[in-house]
Amino acid sequence: MSSFSIPGFDLEAFVTATLAEDLGEGLPGGGRDVTSESVIPAHARFSGVMDNRDAITVCGLPIAAAFFRALDPDMRIEILVEEGAQVSPGSDLMRLEGNARAMLTAERSALNTVQHLSGVATLTRQYVDAIEEFGGATKARLLDTRKTIPGLRHLEKYAVRTGGGSNHRMGLWDAAMIKDNHVLVAGGVAEAVRRALSAGVKDVICEVDHIDQIEPALQAGATRLLLDNMGPDRLREAVALVAGRVPCEASGGVRLDTIGAIAASGVDYVSVGRLTQSAPAADIGLDFTPLD
Repeated sequence: MSSFSIPGFDLEAFVTATLAEDLGEGLPGGGRDVTSESVIPAHARFSGVMDNRDAITVCGLPIAAAFFRALDPDMRIEILVEEGAQVSPGSDLMRLEGNARAMLTAERSALNTVQHLSGVATLTRQYVDAIEEFGGATKARLLDTRKTIPGLRHLEKYAVRTGGGSNHRMGLWDAAMIKDNHVLVAGGVAEAVRRALSAGVKDVICEVDHIDQIEPALQAGATRLLLDNMGPDRLREAVALVAGRVPCEASGGVRLDTIGAIAASGVDYVSVGRLTQSAPAADIGLDFTPLD
């Protein structure tokens, strides 16, 4: 279908399932676009231009193109900007020429995808810029979280990378994340960390809410500390106590107006759930012109 790929993501299956949902495959009377079939002649052809109405960081154009090609393999598609490009309002992003019915049927699925992913990439870029613009030397990298829409994790985390951020855990399998409920059952941070390491888990991230939890977590062998809901002053205190023994991550309540000071506290990472949880959709449209 396309040379575009994201590790762990099946583009063809995603396109097929999304179009099937929109067309009502398997439902009584479903399996067709009744508006396009009744109004648009089968032989009609359109040209189309996709453009943005706001300043955005572009993400998802190859996926949008896959929707159109799924319904018209011969459609001419020209992607005009690279993934991750920062474009001003009114920029042309993609040009298309092909079967009119195919364009209209695939339009909403394609736009929904590129609007959502560009929204995530744009918000991510704003957070990255906020870190850089705060000033001072900072090594902190922006991370996402697992707060993703079910079924879209690989796409949304791709959008975060496209916007200049980095990915935290991809799921429950690639690292242990010990949080307050795990600590509650285990009886303390040290015992929770010990249990994870004894089970053969190599990467053990331990959330700490209080300064006095840091040393027990480190002594037990935690490989990263998540410093939860701490302000810049408390973060600096925690980083000094850790003294470079493991990476430190700040998390909880991070906003655009606070991330600069948080990143400048000396932490290695700052994780922000709202990158994928609360990003507004980018305003992107698609205008068609009949060719015959």
